[in-house]
This record gives sequence, C-alpha cells and structure tokens, in this order.
Amino acid sequence: MALAAARSGLRSLGARAAPARRRMSSSVHDDAYETAKWEKITYAGIVTCTLLAAYNLSKGHPHFDEPPAYPYLHIRNKEFPWGPDGLFEIKDHH
Repeated sequence: MALAAARSGLRSLGARAAPARRRMSSSVHDDAYETAKWEKITYAGIVTCTLLAAYNLSKGHPHFDEPPAYPYLHIRNKEFPWGPDGLFEIKDHH
C-alpha cells in the first residue's frame, strides 16, 4: 500500500516537474529536399570513389627481379622424410 502511494506521488511529481515537450514538425517538402540532397551526395561520392580507384589502378607499381632475401624466410631445400610423392598419396610409377 505504501509502495502504491509512493508511485502515485512520484508520477504526479514527475508530471508537474517535467517541461512541456516540444513537438517536432516536419513537412513533406523538407523530407523530399533532404532525400534529394543525400541522393546527390551519394552519387557524387560514387563518382569520386570510382575516379580515384581508376587513377590508383592506372598508376604503375615497381616490379623487382628477385625478391629480397629476408632472414625469416627459411626455404626448405632438402626432400621431405616421406619422399616426393606426398605423405598419404601413392602414385603409380609405370
């Protein structure tokens, strides 16, 4: 009973203390204008990105004859212990 009275008091206090809400109004014209604006921005972005991609892809990039000998590339030059055919593969030798 005391809990119900407290809730009722808080509700009435909150209703009196809360400022009046501002109603947001929007017209169809404003929505259409915003939609058209963002559609134009989107198309401009697509064109810009396409042109930048074409430019970047058209530029050349250097090709090296030999890759650098990095010390962390440990290339295995000896055969595997199970032979050249593979571990689970059996090839017919005719």
